[in-house]
Amino acid sequence: MDGRIADAGASGHRLPIRWGDTRSHETTFLGGGVSPVLMGYDAVLLDNDGIITRMTDRAVLARAVRGAFRDLGVRDPDPADVDALVVGVTPELLEEIAGRYDLDPAEFWYRRDLRSSMVQIRELRSGKKALYDDVAALADIPLPMGIVSSNQHRTIEAILEHYDLQDRFGTYYGREMDPASLARKKPATHYLDLAVADLGASEPIFVGDSESDIQAAAAAGMDSVFVRRDHRDGFDLAVSPTYEIASLSELPRILNGDPRPTH
Repeated sequence: MDGRIADAGASGHRLPIRWGDTRSHETTFLGGGVSPVLMGYDAVLLDNDGIITRMTDRAVLARAVRGAFRDLGVRDPDPADVDALVVGVTPELLEEIAGRYDLDPAEFWYRRDLRSSMVQIRELRSGKKALYDDVAALADIPLPMGIVSSNQHRTIEAILEHYDLQDRFGTYYGREMDPASLARKKPATHYLDLAVADLGASEPIFVGDSESDIQAAAAAGMDSVFVRRDHRDGFDLAVSPTYEIASLSELPRILNGDPRPTH
């Protein structure tokens, strides 16, 4: 798989796996003990935004959308259309809004995604798109790990480079910057399936902070962990995760065999 990033964003990047051997029948964990429950999972996949890094402020992303409209000569788009294109965009919604302004959907979406990636990278470099402190807990997990995000692939690559996390993850996926990627993102399993194949996993577990994360895991037939960060306080899931935790610091406990699923 070619991990180089063109302007439009490559879809994935496989890195050398350094966090355990999925072929092993026993896994040494947290101080040298062998955990039979850890044997049940042979890889950990994680979302990025809201799990690895803090969420980007919605107003920042809205500015990127307005910039994409300006690039194509639309100076005063409807604020409701701008808001609808910040997150959670579907192919149908993109077609509808682009048609309203007589824009080519593919060209508009490329500009929207490129501007969104650029503003996020600026937030990253300014310190506003920070790592969560509990990401350090991932060092206690001796399994192959990967990232599966609905953000742009070029943004995920910039995050891993900025925080020197390339060696932590055996593979990572974000979206290509084209409309077709909108049908492949979570809750679809496309990028999850690719990451699982990259890691050679048969029993992965997926960690996320959104309903689409948990839906994608269920559709892919894998267990899931919902991390109830502060921005998810009071949020009601329509689908049940296998586990719910408040912090990544609790993830090693789950993998080490604490039998406390949420259902």
